[in-house]
Amino acid sequence: MTDTHQLLSNLNSGIITISDVPDEMVLQLSSCILLEELEGPDEILTRLSPLQRDVLSLQSLLIEGDIANAAVISEELLNRSRSKEERDLECEVRIRMERALLAVDGPDRSGQELRWCSERLKAIAPTTALHGISMLNQASWHTNNGEVMMAMAIHAEITKDSGFPSEIRGLSRLEVGRILTAMDDLDPAMRHMWSARTIFLDAEMEAEAVVASLEWLDIALEEVVEDAPRMLERIENAQPRSVPGTSWIPANSADVREVIGDILPILISNVGGVERTDLGLILDASNILGVQEWQQKIAEKSEQIQDARLLEVLQS
Repeated sequence: MTDTHQLLSNLNSGIITISDVPDEMVLQLSSCILLEELEGPDEILTRLSPLQRDVLSLQSLLIEGDIANAAVISEELLNRSRSKEERDLECEVRIRMERALLAVDGPDRSGQELRWCSERLKAIAPTTALHGISMLNQASWHTNNGEVMMAMAIHAEITKDSGFPSEIRGLSRLEVGRILTAMDDLDPAMRHMWSARTIFLDAEMEAEAVVASLEWLDIALEEVVEDAPRMLERIENAQPRSVPGTSWIPANSADVREVIGDILPILISNVGGVERTDLGLILDASNILGVQEWQQKIAEKSEQIQDARLLEVLQS
C-alpha cells in the first residue's frame, strides 16, 4: 500500500503528476494535506467529487471547533453518501466515524459505529492510515469506557509486520504505553513508549517523538542507575506474559542522556508558556544525574520563561 506522505512528497517534487495518483488515494491524500497542514498542489481538488469536497469541508469545521454546525451538516452528508446518485463507501465511513466521535447518536451508539467503521475499512482499505485511525479511535473508546483489555486486543493487531503506516504504529505503541502506565505496569510501559519514540524518529515525526520521549522520561526518572539494561536490550529480550501484572526495571542513565540530548534543543527553542512541565522534567533529570549543563541551557533563556515555578527552581 502506497504511503500517503511518500506519495505527497513525490507529487510535490514532480516525480509524479496529479494524474498518477490512484483514484482510491485522492480523498485520503487531500484529507492528509488538510488535517496536517501540509503543502500540496491545488489541482488535487479537481479529482474530488462534490461529496468528497463537502466531506473535507466537514473536517474543516471540526478543526475550527464548530461542532454544532458539523453535527448538522454531517447528517446531510451521510444521507448523500448512501444515495443512489452519490454512493461513496469511503465517505460514508469517514462521516460515520466523525459522528461517532461527536457522540451525535449517544455514547453507546458511538462504540457500535466505530466498530462498524473499523470492520468496513478492514474489508475495503486494509492497513491504510484511515483504517489505522479507525482502530485507534475504537481502542480509545474502549479505554474511555473502562474496557482496557478490549483496547489492548485492538492495539495488538497493529504490529511491526501488519503493514500499517509508521504514524499509526507509533501512536498505537504510545497509547499502549499510557494504558500500561495507568495500570502501574511500568516496565512494559517504558518499552512501548521507547518503541513509539523510535518509530516517530525514523518517520521524522519530531513533535510526536518529543511527546513519546517526555512520557518515557517522566517514568524513567523514578529510578536511574548506571548499570541497568538499556532500552534496546529490554525490548529485544521482552517475553509475552500469560496474565497482566506490575513490574519495574530502573532506567539506564545512558538512555536518559540520549533522550535529553535529542529533545532539549527542541524544547528550549521556545520556552514560553505558563506551565512548562517538560522543562521541569529536564531540571529534575539535571539534578538526578548531576548534569548541570542541561540546567544552564534552560537558565540562559530565563528572560523568556513565563512559568513562575520554573523560574523559582532556576533561581534557587
